[in-house]
Amino acid sequence: MTDAAAGASTPDLGRPGVDVPDRRGRTGLDRIGLDLTGNPRVRVRDVRLLTSNWYVTRVTTFDFQRRDGTWSTQERETYDRGDGACILLYDLETRSVLLTSQFRYPAYVNGHPDGDLIEIVGGLLDDDDAETAIRREAEEESGVRVGAVEHVFDVYMSPGSVTEKLHFYAAPYDADRTDGGGLADEGEDITVLEVPFDEALARIGDDIIDAKTIMLLQWAALSGPFAR
Repeated sequence: MTDAAAGASTPDLGRPGVDVPDRRGRTGLDRIGLDLTGNPRVRVRDVRLLTSNWYVTRVTTFDFQRRDGTWSTQERETYDRGDGACILLYDLETRSVLLTSQFRYPAYVNGHPDGDLIEIVGGLLDDDDAETAIRREAEEESGVRVGAVEHVFDVYMSPGSVTEKLHFYAAPYDADRTDGGGLADEGEDITVLEVPFDEALARIGDDIIDAKTIMLLQWAALSGPFAR
């Protein structure tokens, strides 16, 4: 090896998600949050990109003013997977709901016996608005083309570390539906379950332990379509 070759440095190819596109074509992900001005008690100082694979993990350093007026410098790690939407599909005549069952690795690795969770239909917005996205997900996962949908509420599901806002909907369904099952090229293998509503309520805390599903089932019982 020549001295010149030994001293040559590796070309700077850039940092994916920062100054060159990541796998989803994004750049500038290290600047998200630097321009926030809505809370005068928070001054963002620095954003550092940790990962930019399909989703994004950042570490943000900011100054925070406590209620007594003193300031402290804090650091928070955030996981950004985009926002999502979910929907409770129900049939008033048969008093039933459509749920899904699919394998969830994060639940499996955190103690769930087999990782198969029973859930309402849901998914990420991607580039769509929330209502368009949930219509898409309803057809892909459960085989239902919904008509009018009711917007129920929007919720931050895990605000301590995950940026996701979840948009909740409800809509009736009828027997005219396809098999659904999700998209195989996205790794989905979904089973559609038609469950009596009262049975679904009784199974909360047993084998229905998904937060968004519990929230919409309880809404349906308290003030939604099955309210007494």
